[in-house]
Amino acid sequence: MTDSPKLDPVTLEIIGNGLRSVTDESFIALMRSSFSTNIKERRDHSTAICDLDGRLIAQADQALPIHLASMIGLMKALLSRYDVASMEDGDIFVANDPHVAGGTHLPDINMAMPVFVDGEPIAFVCNIAHHADVGGTVPGSMAGGLSEIYQEGLRIPVLKLYRAGELQGDLLDLMLLNMRVPAERRGDLNAQIAACRLGRTRLLELVERFGREAVAGSFDEIVSRTEARMRSAVAALPDGEWRFEDVMDDDGLGTVDVAIRLRITKSGDGILFDFDGTDPQVKGNINTTLNAAQSAVCYAMKALLDPDAPNNQGVIDVLRVEVPEGTLVNCRPPAPVAARANTCQRIIDVVIGAMAEVLPDRVIGAANGANTTAVFAGVDPRTGEPYVYLETLGGGMGARNDRDGKDGVQVHITNTSNLPVEAIEMEYPLRVESYGFVEDSGGAGRWRGGMGLRRRIRPVGRDCVFNGAGERFRNRPWGVFGGQPGGSGRFVQETDGGEPVTLPIKPSGVALAPDQCIVVETPGAGGYGDPRERSAEARDEDRRSGKFSEAYMARHYGEAGSPEE
Repeated sequence: MTDSPKLDPVTLEIIGNGLRSVTDESFIALMRSSFSTNIKERRDHSTAICDLDGRLIAQADQALPIHLASMIGLMKALLSRYDVASMEDGDIFVANDPHVAGGTHLPDINMAMPVFVDGEPIAFVCNIAHHADVGGTVPGSMAGGLSEIYQEGLRIPVLKLYRAGELQGDLLDLMLLNMRVPAERRGDLNAQIAACRLGRTRLLELVERFGREAVAGSFDEIVSRTEARMRSAVAALPDGEWRFEDVMDDDGLGTVDVAIRLRITKSGDGILFDFDGTDPQVKGNINTTLNAAQSAVCYAMKALLDPDAPNNQGVIDVLRVEVPEGTLVNCRPPAPVAARANTCQRIIDVVIGAMAEVLPDRVIGAANGANTTAVFAGVDPRTGEPYVYLETLGGGMGARNDRDGKDGVQVHITNTSNLPVEAIEMEYPLRVESYGFVEDSGGAGRWRGGMGLRRRIRPVGRDCVFNGAGERFRNRPWGVFGGQPGGSGRFVQETDGGEPVTLPIKPSGVALAPDQCIVVETPGAGGYGDPRERSAEARDEDRRSGKFSEAYMARHYGEAGSPEE
């Protein structure tokens, strides 16, 4: 905190934009200098600035919403272990553990660097990047079937990777020794280090222009203005109580239909999200930590109430989240959490479902509700070196009150991209034999839900293993106000000349021969409004697009026939 005099609005706006510019430039630098396709192509990373109290002050516009509270979790763990007065210029801290270091799952490696002005710290520049592998039982560190966090990869508490500008080489060696494809991991870690240093340089330039007092003084005002903005949006809602519940398909180890239950209570400018009644944590790795659940709630309410509000501590301070410890969405160690993004997507669904009554023009049909994960690993016959290809594929976005849902996109909390076919085939011994939408997967309605994706991938060479994690494969994404549910997803193993085999929702260790391939089909999304209210023009376009069969059109819209020429 600071007792600096209040800034005039113009200067405050310029400094605030300058801080966001620092995070945006750091985001791009990390993306462009990384080695793995998951970061350089899919942009599975985030950058931010936090103050000396650990409050989130600015986050890059392209950052992932799921990382909102992760940054704060990292800073809380960091500040509980290291006193700010003991830090030195050039320090860089590293961590990833969800249970002791504020992370949300092990593949997300966090870094934080204190920025010093005239020998005194002023703030931290931070980043998170999802590494394609951090060790553990299976390649990619993300497969189903894992029952404790020790199986999911290397656990890193908050440690100093750089001490006063000097690399702690033994720590880096230890990390890389426990990760697959260490050369790629080293490249991605170096990209994070470079992003920290660039953020430090740009923040110091901002301080040089406006002065330490003005920049540090802006932090309180940036947070308080966002908080006031969000409280005003909450206050505009009617007082009341709303409930909703939904389920996770399974945990990959035999537990199915795991319930998430939410009660929202709003009074004045205060709002409570109470997850009491949610099922206990499970053996499989769909559990989440509290900060991951908090990120999901914050994202959902910001999207519903004020999408343009900046991501900072002010959003978090307004939304009170209560989650019983030991439940699916606030697990105790050593619970596995690798697939926590799927559960965060369902938390968002229950928030949207609960708010449908009070915000009918802002809610959407349930999106694909998943972070459909596909991991292919083996030995590249071109080089003789091991490879790990990890991707999470998009699906349907829910229909809105005034338009159809988008097809084949990442939704809600993930905010990454689908990896281009060219990038897959250039970097890995894999062939993408087909790539398109899943017919009839968008839920019917006055406005239809978005379509799921289908990819057929075949290994080139030998020794390939497939691991996956799906959701909305068993329970379809629901529609709203009479809209129909979207299609479910699935994993299929095909053998040349043989019968296709549908795999479990969370398959692990599926060996693939050159005459076999994996088909990944992601879920669609729910529709909005009664299908009988869909316009004739929209129905004609549905037919012309080739995305929907005549049987689908007849079933949902009560008509058949060829599209108009």
